[in-house]
Amino acid sequence: MASSHKRPAQPSPDVLGSRQLPAPRASLVWRKAGGAATRGAKRGQKRLQIHRALTRDPVDVGSLREAALGLGGLLTDEIRRKVWPKLLGVNIYSAPPKDYSQVLLDVRRSARRFPPGMSAEQRQVLQDQLVGVILQVLSAHPELHYYQGYHDIAVTLLLVSGERPAVALLERLSTLHLRDFMDPTMDSTKHILNYLMPILQRQSPRLHDFMQRAEVGTIFALSWLITWFGHILSSSHHILRLYDFFLASHPLMPVYFAAVVLHREEEVLACDCDMPSVHQLLSRIPPDLPYEALVARAHQLFQRLPPAELAKQAALRQRPERHAESIGSFPEFQQAASCQRPDAVLREQQLRAAPSRAGAGGLLPPAEHSPLLKAAVWGITATLGAAALAVTQTALDWAPEFLLQLF
Repeated sequence: MASSHKRPAQPSPDVLGSRQLPAPRASLVWRKAGGAATRGAKRGQKRLQIHRALTRDPVDVGSLREAALGLGGLLTDEIRRKVWPKLLGVNIYSAPPKDYSQVLLDVRRSARRFPPGMSAEQRQVLQDQLVGVILQVLSAHPELHYYQGYHDIAVTLLLVSGERPAVALLERLSTLHLRDFMDPTMDSTKHILNYLMPILQRQSPRLHDFMQRAEVGTIFALSWLITWFGHILSSSHHILRLYDFFLASHPLMPVYFAAVVLHREEEVLACDCDMPSVHQLLSRIPPDLPYEALVARAHQLFQRLPPAELAKQAALRQRPERHAESIGSFPEFQQAASCQRPDAVLREQQLRAAPSRAGAGGLLPPAEHSPLLKAAVWGITATLGAAALAVTQTALDWAPEFLLQLF
């Protein structure tokens, strides 16, 4: 049986009367629509003006400045990417730095020089830093020419010192100890290698004569010399020990250490007296050499046979006669190095100068960060994403101590 209760009838719009919300006035709607259309038209007009300024030849930088200063600035990031370089006079399509391709190729092949167990992401961070370190030095010194093996020295400095100190260290080495290797030709490098045979002749005439008959020359020692043995030694401990030795010594000390061949004299004399056999033997350095004893022997050789005594014989082996820049500039370098202040004094001087730099705008360079810290930051970006990477990098710049606690 149907219920006798009926739902009350809904009042009609006419009954609601004044309780209805008043309809928006047509004039207000048209004003809002007209305002949006006007703003859209102005933005479109500004886009067009910016496009015209960018496509003029030469670019109308004055109009671009006006657009950047005007209401809304440059409107979108897409436009900013095109305009900002023009405001700063930067050619983003300029040719890559000199030797960039070769540097990149060599660095990509340098994986074995990084600590074992390092993740691919961490290694990539350090390899990117290594490319930057090398190119900074080459860009600052156009007279220097990159050579294959230079990156072996650069990566050692980077791993020990960090990115910013590595640039300063590599720059000093490139203009002093390594200077003769960075000429446009190999002539100066050959001249440095020519010091090896007179050392062998003085120490072991028998070995010297054998190698002369084999016509092996000194090319077997080339990679030893130009990479400070970094390319051929597998142990980072041995590499760092030799770098300690070479950094504290005369630029020719790697040549004296190359007389390591004297340690293998009997082994050399036992092989066939021909160039391929002797070269193959000497090109492979045994892993179990007594490095401390060899360092001491090289130092003794240098004291007994200083470069000045060997210079004439070395010059006679090459025409025209050359003089090594690294040798000539070393005394002046030694004098300057003897006047250095201790780090405690240098840090105090830096702190005293900090307030004046802060007053000039606070544009102090960020503190140097460990390459491994940066590598750790890089490693977390896979999960954090691009936005978190930006936050992390900002934290790295402004609060490295905080991030050190995290890692």
